[in-house]
Amino acid sequence: GVVIQNLSDADFDVFRRERDAEKGLFDGWLTAYVNINDVRVGDIVDYGKTTVRTPIIGTGLLFHSFAVAWDEPIALIRERVMWPTVQPLNFRQIRTDMSPDVQSTGETTTYLWQSANPIPVKSQENLPPDFLTYPSIEISSTSKWQDIVDTVLPYYRLDQELPADFASKLDAIAAKYDAPEDRMIEAMRLVQDNIRYVSLSMGRGSYIPRSPTTVVASGFGDCKDKALLLASSLRRLGIHADVALTDLDEGLALATILPTTRAFDHVIVKVVIDSQTYWIDPTNYLQGGRADNLVAPDYCFALPIVADAGIEKIDRKDLYQPTTFVSEVFDFPKRKGEPLKLTVTTTYWGADADSMRYKLVSQSPTKIADDYLKYYNRQYPGMKSLGPLVTNDSRDKNLVSVIESYDLSADDLDADNLSKEFALKSDVGIRYLPEPELLERSAPIWLGSPIFRRHRCTVRNLKAHFVGPEDNDDVVTPYVAFKARWTSTSTEFQVDWFLKTINDQVPAKSIGPYLKSLKKINDNATWNYNFAYSDAEAN
Repeated sequence: GVVIQNLSDADFDVFRRERDAEKGLFDGWLTAYVNINDVRVGDIVDYGKTTVRTPIIGTGLLFHSFAVAWDEPIALIRERVMWPTVQPLNFRQIRTDMSPDVQSTGETTTYLWQSANPIPVKSQENLPPDFLTYPSIEISSTSKWQDIVDTVLPYYRLDQELPADFASKLDAIAAKYDAPEDRMIEAMRLVQDNIRYVSLSMGRGSYIPRSPTTVVASGFGDCKDKALLLASSLRRLGIHADVALTDLDEGLALATILPTTRAFDHVIVKVVIDSQTYWIDPTNYLQGGRADNLVAPDYCFALPIVADAGIEKIDRKDLYQPTTFVSEVFDFPKRKGEPLKLTVTTTYWGADADSMRYKLVSQSPTKIADDYLKYYNRQYPGMKSLGPLVTNDSRDKNLVSVIESYDLSADDLDADNLSKEFALKSDVGIRYLPEPELLERSAPIWLGSPIFRRHRCTVRNLKAHFVGPEDNDDVVTPYVAFKARWTSTSTEFQVDWFLKTINDQVPAKSIGPYLKSLKKINDNATWNYNFAYSDAEAN
């Protein structure tokens, strides 16, 4: 073969792409793009890169990670780290036993890893956050999370002066509420609802929060800014609060990753009242509940910025009731030529209420109503809305309800035998359960945040006695449970479906039974009836 040097002829285009600007997040990242001319099938492209970092914080800390295999064939992966001999490095091997070749010369020690012709690793979907796609090596210059805390602690002083107008609002809260739990909720809402989220994560803004005075004056802030403001506000109200680092999507991995500032992309607040711990995400908007039913952010773990720091678990509360309950009432026509009436009442509780409350203020009621109408038209063509959505919000109880009203003309009900093949379909979030391929699967499946949902269908004004399946089609596994219960009279039929996740992941050895259970759930999620039947026999 012939070695051809292409670097001198390569033209790099550098451009800025703000991929999350619509979310109020500006990171300033630049992308370099190069196209190599005349690359042909069979060519081997050999490239190298040098990364020069100028840390804004933690200048004496090192963290690096790399994969020792990819999903495509590769001849050689080589990683070399040169580091002062007096400061030994810490290593973590993830599904590999590869160790470095270590050589010391004077004050510098060189660590060299080489992975020659590694077996390609098939990429897998729906992985738990603490399960890396590829076998990897982590390198850190510290084994103590306190070293990470010490690098950011100076920027999160909780004794900073608050603007006079904002402080007066806190004083009004203190005058109105004696209980620290109530003061906590009111301060949380003050910061969440009145300081909008905008993140200028460029340069210092990536790591260092702005002062509470600056944040209040501007009316916006990112997670760092709002967490510092909320923790400072709670301290003023006599409540013990600290800022804590976490990760939005990969918080579960904080329990095993080596200490590094790069393990975090989010900042929240830890509050302790008596012996009770509360975790608050100040970037939430219009969060509901009081202290007794406040929903903690589902980030798994966090690192409080305090002395003697360590990774702490964010406990999940058990779901003792469905967080979404959909009740559909179908009133079949009593006389020929009358329309079918459908009334849908959906009640949201807890985290689902928070999500729905945000949806109701961030989207137009017309768009939401149109989306719902399209959903029912796919099932029952010709369905028409009878009016706007009716909503009710009990913020302290964290309950949100939405009522929809529709009708279906007699002609549409008779068209295509719809009344004779009428579908009752459960909408309990089955679509949120991952269903990856089993082929060569070696990793667990991540089920994510807990799900507990209920869907009820009530059909009235029937002219026969209808029943559900004779066989019990309940699905109960260590990971997910699905149940259906029905009752009936001579004029009414009702079915309730329930879906609840029991664990947040499925071990690799149990994926086969899990996928079989999903098939059974889907098979039992829709019941079809001939509701035009008018005899007194069961259908």
